[in-house]
Amino acid sequence: MPFLPIVFTLLFFLRAPASSAATDTIFAGQALGVNDNLVSKNGRDTPIKNTTSLELTISHDGNLVILNRSTKSIIWSTEANITRNSTTAMLLSSGNFILVDSSNSSVLWQSFDHPTDTLLPGAKLGWDKLTGLNRRLVSWKNLNNPATGVYSDEIGLSFSLNQFFLAPHNNSMPYWSTGIYNGENFYSNSGMLTQNPLLSATVVGTDQEMYWTYNLVKEDIVTRNIIDSSGKVKMFFWSKQAQDWQVVYTQPLAPCDVYAICGPFTICNDNELPYCNCMEGFNITSPVDWDLQDRTGGCSRITPLECIGNKSTTHTTDKFYLVSCVTPQTAPKVEAATSASECAQVCLNDCSCTAYSFSDSRCSIWHNELLNIRALQCSGSTSSTGETLYLRVSAEDFHRVKNNRKGIVIGVATGTGVSALGLFALVLLVKIWRNRSKSSNILDCVQGCTRIIAFRYTDLQHVTTKFRDKLGAGSFGSVFKGVLNDSVAIAVKRLDGAYQGEKQFRAEVSSIGAVQHINLVKLVGFCCEGSNRLLVYEYMSNRSLDVHLFRNNPMILSWTTRYQIAIGVARGLAYLHEGCRDCIIHCDIKPENILLDDSFIPKVADFGMAKLLGREFSRVLTTMRGTAGYLAPEWISGVAVTQKVDVYSYGMMLLEIISGKRNSSASFSSGGNFDVYFPVHAAHKLLEGDVGSLVDQSLHGDVSLDEAELACKVACWCIQDNELDRPTMGQIVQILEGLVEIRMPPVPRHLEAMA
Repeated sequence: MPFLPIVFTLLFFLRAPASSAATDTIFAGQALGVNDNLVSKNGRDTPIKNTTSLELTISHDGNLVILNRSTKSIIWSTEANITRNSTTAMLLSSGNFILVDSSNSSVLWQSFDHPTDTLLPGAKLGWDKLTGLNRRLVSWKNLNNPATGVYSDEIGLSFSLNQFFLAPHNNSMPYWSTGIYNGENFYSNSGMLTQNPLLSATVVGTDQEMYWTYNLVKEDIVTRNIIDSSGKVKMFFWSKQAQDWQVVYTQPLAPCDVYAICGPFTICNDNELPYCNCMEGFNITSPVDWDLQDRTGGCSRITPLECIGNKSTTHTTDKFYLVSCVTPQTAPKVEAATSASECAQVCLNDCSCTAYSFSDSRCSIWHNELLNIRALQCSGSTSSTGETLYLRVSAEDFHRVKNNRKGIVIGVATGTGVSALGLFALVLLVKIWRNRSKSSNILDCVQGCTRIIAFRYTDLQHVTTKFRDKLGAGSFGSVFKGVLNDSVAIAVKRLDGAYQGEKQFRAEVSSIGAVQHINLVKLVGFCCEGSNRLLVYEYMSNRSLDVHLFRNNPMILSWTTRYQIAIGVARGLAYLHEGCRDCIIHCDIKPENILLDDSFIPKVADFGMAKLLGREFSRVLTTMRGTAGYLAPEWISGVAVTQKVDVYSYGMMLLEIISGKRNSSASFSSGGNFDVYFPVHAAHKLLEGDVGSLVDQSLHGDVSLDEAELACKVACWCIQDNELDRPTMGQIVQILEGLVEIRMPPVPRHLEAMA
């Protein structure tokens, strides 16, 4: 049914004027006109608004159809096997759009059997073995085009009927699976939704059907499960307070885990933005699709191989370009060659050969399109798990790449010498003009625009009065207050020990600047001159959270303000982990990095700075960073970390929000000769039901004990030893908002051992 996306576009995305008529049913002979709405009885779903050229109606044969209003030609039909014309169409409160036989109420067709890219509660994902119906999710082509995309989420009959796969659409090459279902959960788990407290999930396997479905534990929760155009499966919950969708589940986490996400002749790098880049000698095939984040078209040769025009197999001018430290995931053909030169010749003798490698006396040959080439992190030499590929390119492109590098050096040297004298006078004139106009331009941009400003170092020296007004210092550098045009305050962070190159720094700044959320500090601009690396943020008048909690501030934060700060920080971290295009691990959550605006809305600062010094998208083995007292045990043990290190730090900080004291300074007597570490004390008091003794005494009892107990439970779950026992930040938001119940946590063993 190729026009099915049109139906869902009408059903779920278009709104009608408030004055138009509304119904949840279409009867035979009745048409849904331009000013008519189709709304479920509980009003939860978005109404349908027809366009001037389309009409949704029941045809003479009883099927639901979309007609061209002018020609009355059928654009789409349910094509149900109907014996008599007595049908009714209805939009149920579940979101299921059904066509029923009015005489016996039997369902003749339902939208839940054709879910496109979205699965709603109550719908089935899986097979009807009797009819052969495969209910699967298929991604959109790109962000703006609902046409059939590249990826699908389904049960694969050719693999196993008790696990689910993500795979390329119409391709039997899965790149992620849930693992085998054992009757209670899926073997690999991977955060699968069977254990989500918001859901009641079911897996059914009979002779007639094999499917997975889920329902919600609360009727007022709105949720959707999708496979997006980037090949990831995600679950969203609608937050009434934030008035936005919150991502609570995503798989796979690393973009390069998705099959052919970058298309042919590209290199995918989980640790860079953009993560897809063309190989040398290739250009983006479709820049328009690329900008819409559909990069599956990959890259195409700038110049065709010489062997295409010259059919001779004895001579070719094609060359090989070295691509080091990569992992090719496609299966190569192994040839009997005893040396690298023989291996190269084998490739040259076959015009379909696009690359070769020779290592450990093994000659591997790749033919036609190169897919799933993944960059690794290597230091000076090829990683033991990586390979060096020799990419076949035309002689023209080979020399162009070489000459470009030489030309850059020669051109810069020559151009500098010739232009120096002429530029000297020009610079003087420009400097005078810029000094007059730059301040006003920057002022306008700070107040309204979204682009990132490239500041000069001298400008930042001037606006900060040579970095005199120091606001604070963190693990990555010091922060100074500045004033633009004598009216707009900014915060300038001077990074210490940031030795990455200019290209890497600018790429990171670009990625950070693209992240926009009400609970994240806005990045205004940056400076990258010589060894100077500075970041310019919006100024927060109420400073950082630690100022209000620990520094004898006369203005005591009320419990309501503290609780909203806790929720706001959780929302910001959930966005970094699950909501933006790629996972960002903060790595240093603490009160000093939570800033407060005029209304005490919390904003997470320094997000993404871990990437400037080693930020990753998924699990990564890296040097320990952060602040003592907020470090998860996996940091200390040296194992690879995930975004759950931020969850741990958040839990530690949440205890400090509750108590108004540093965890490290708030110790309590155990009745013996030693003190108990406050997080351990809090966990025991929570089990005893004495939450009131944990709350900041300066509040004088003006606190919601129910909220305090909930916050304590969340904090204690966050600081569990095993990262798998900790909730995600998206789940934390739902818990603190009261949408999900949470059971009593155990006392963390590693903290109890510290007592």
